[in-house]
Amino acid sequence: MATPDTLRSLHRNTPVAIIMKQPHPRPLLVTAGEPGGIGPDLCIQLAQQQQSHPWVVVSDPELLQQRASILGLPVQIHRVEQQTHIESHQAGHLYVLPVSLHAPARCGKLNPDNAPFVLETLDIAIAACQQGHYAGIVTAPLHKGIINEAGIPFTGHTEYLAQKTNTSQVVMMLATEGLRVALVTTHLPLSQVSQAITPSLLSSVVDILNHDLQTRLGIEQPNILVCGLNPHAGEGGHMGREEIEIIEPVLERKRVEGMKLFGPLPADTLFTPRHLQNADAVLAMYHDQGLPVLKHMGFGNAVNVTLGLPIIRTSVDHGTALHLAGTGKADIGSLQYAMHYAVQMIQAGQVNA
Repeated sequence: MATPDTLRSLHRNTPVAIIMKQPHPRPLLVTAGEPGGIGPDLCIQLAQQQQSHPWVVVSDPELLQQRASILGLPVQIHRVEQQTHIESHQAGHLYVLPVSLHAPARCGKLNPDNAPFVLETLDIAIAACQQGHYAGIVTAPLHKGIINEAGIPFTGHTEYLAQKTNTSQVVMMLATEGLRVALVTTHLPLSQVSQAITPSLLSSVVDILNHDLQTRLGIEQPNILVCGLNPHAGEGGHMGREEIEIIEPVLERKRVEGMKLFGPLPADTLFTPRHLQNADAVLAMYHDQGLPVLKHMGFGNAVNVTLGLPIIRTSVDHGTALHLAGTGKADIGSLQYAMHYAVQMIQAGQVNA
């Protein structure tokens, strides 16, 4: 088993790699997402490679076989039960937990009739992980708009997973090599952000971020940089008072509890090498405050992680890319990184169990 010294010696922006290995690791579940998008393509492309950790796709086997034929990629599909044992993932094989489409799927075309199918794959994956059959979920992209068009209220994977696991508060974090960015608010109009940032919300987000950096990623005492909400972090109250009245008081209380929190800092200078070199994560106040920087650094090689859940969940950092579906041009880099990150979280969790 890795010692605390071993964990501390690892690069602080890389998920912890553990020597300990289970003889028969539980597989990861991959939800293929929007059937008209690149999610099925990515699963077929990834199946061309041998993987050390076993994984299973939750999707329609016929959809995957059809997409493999369109891509001209050989794959042998194996239907599995909800509880299955797979020692490793051999190239050219794809293990599928079957769910039937509600309507035929065409590359690059959205169909609201398949919105319930997409959510059913998520429901099955969540239940299977909660029952202990699988080690975590990796999600390929879905299309929020078409789900809403089908008459189903839906704001995103993150919120849906929280609801289905009865988790009162989750935190959305994106990561790439050298940078992690977590969010206080996620999919909100900018006009609603200030009102949404309450002391209670900020306190809860800080607690979850600090806790999961320790238990899910093996960082013993995380250094967290916190963005201000306003330009220049409020300029001493001249450009807004949220920093003075909400953010700083919460951070001070958490520092007294022993957390290493720095800020609130101006977001326009926080994302510079001088500040980031010793940071384990950045906490941004809203979606487009921190994510443009991260995606500039690592788009296509980044991962979306939902913290605070009772299960591990990672995802790609991109959308459905309908125009690339069935072309063979979809880049599997983000899905590979999402799976790698999930495996590292599984291994770090074994050390912290």
